[in-house]
Amino acid sequence: MMNQSIQKPCSSAACGGPGYRTPLDAMKAPRELLAYLPCIYCNTGIDKPDYLATVDVDPASPTYSKVIHRLEMPYLKDELHHTGWNACSSCFNDPTKCRNRLICPGLTSSRIYVIDTGTNPRAPQIHKVLEPSELLEKVGLANPHNTHCLASGEVMISTIGDPCGNGRGGFILLDGDTFELKGTWCDEEDDTEFGYDFWYQPRHNVMISTEWGHPKLFEHGFNPQHYKDGLYGQSLHVWDWTTHRRIQDIDLGPEGAIPLEVRFLHNPDEPQGYVGCALGSSVFRFHRTSKGDWATEKVIDVASKKVEGWALPEMPGMITDILISMDDRFLYFSNWLHGDVRQYDITDRRQPKLVGQLFLGGSICKAGPVRVTHDPELDEQPEALVLDGRRRKGSAPQMLQLSLDGKRLYVTTSLFSSWDKQFYPDMIKEGSLMFQIDVGTEVGGLSRNPDFLVDFGREPHGPALAHEVRYPGGDCSSDIWL
Repeated sequence: MMNQSIQKPCSSAACGGPGYRTPLDAMKAPRELLAYLPCIYCNTGIDKPDYLATVDVDPASPTYSKVIHRLEMPYLKDELHHTGWNACSSCFNDPTKCRNRLICPGLTSSRIYVIDTGTNPRAPQIHKVLEPSELLEKVGLANPHNTHCLASGEVMISTIGDPCGNGRGGFILLDGDTFELKGTWCDEEDDTEFGYDFWYQPRHNVMISTEWGHPKLFEHGFNPQHYKDGLYGQSLHVWDWTTHRRIQDIDLGPEGAIPLEVRFLHNPDEPQGYVGCALGSSVFRFHRTSKGDWATEKVIDVASKKVEGWALPEMPGMITDILISMDDRFLYFSNWLHGDVRQYDITDRRQPKLVGQLFLGGSICKAGPVRVTHDPELDEQPEALVLDGRRRKGSAPQMLQLSLDGKRLYVTTSLFSSWDKQFYPDMIKEGSLMFQIDVGTEVGGLSRNPDFLVDFGREPHGPALAHEVRYPGGDCSSDIWL
């Protein structure tokens, strides 16, 4: 039985509300014992609903590295994707708040599930369901994506599209107690052409949001021509946090094509952060200038590899997720196509230094269909991923989640079901994987923990696609400090 005092979703009365007083305090929190992951059956040929998996990550437990609970959704084809909490460290000073509801939007169904993780953390249950009509008819938005809790107690969710499948970047607000839809965060005139992720920092009166593309296109896979036709984004958007107005747009150009995950540094005094650009295979630093506006500079560039036996003559790295450690020392990202996870020391914010790299499959492994003819980085193609004596062709690192103390990095392999099917068809047959990576926190370094592996190819209803990881006690991509 889980020790409730180890992984408590709410703070003690002495601390006020949920979360932690500072990011450095979060690093001293007890070790994570459970992890929640949405698991998807869309585009797999398995006619079953998506579900929320609870994974035991306590090495002292007899069920360590196993799925101990599966909460099935009541509908088919939701495409659960990113999740977020009803409360986090932004509510630390509010003793009426508790981190006990996980918000799980359906990216393609536009349905939003509110999951009760507080009553029984090992066996969450559905608390409330917001049907698609709430978004489509009341606010004209669709495809809910990223969730953040606000200091006001409200829950804010970014949206990617409109009811017709066109791109439209907006934001909706849910009441933090009833989880009823309250409306939109900004006026319709400030909605962006494309939407995706966002991160706010009230201390600097700012929010930064990013872009993907038109849902009616990316839901069926990726066509490079669509980017050339301007149907995917390449800009950051700067918002006034107080007035909810969009005040600046920053075009990153082709090097910043498809900017996805955006992260401010955790220290709320820092007016800077980073964004990972998927197709551009680059990381840009954004920062406030002496004039008070915002600017960007490219600080990491993953070189494309010239290849044979692939869809295109050059293969980008495809950076699909990035994270920053709680002490703002290390940045991590995944190259979903090349197949590696990287660790950078960002002590020098403008000149990140590569200090760790680990391959977990990918599209350029030895003895595969792709031959690398020119590689500016590697002398030879990486070894294939072999687990239990069997090569796993459908594996590549994608979603990342770091432990609060920065010592363990959890990695899952599914990006989005139709893109999984396009780029890694064997993942559809084999299911996705969840790894735990041991992290060197002194000088860097990454190594796979051989005692931890969750194989979602062995699920009761057949191979599933596991996506983002959350802990009951908070994590490096959900908690924001004021």
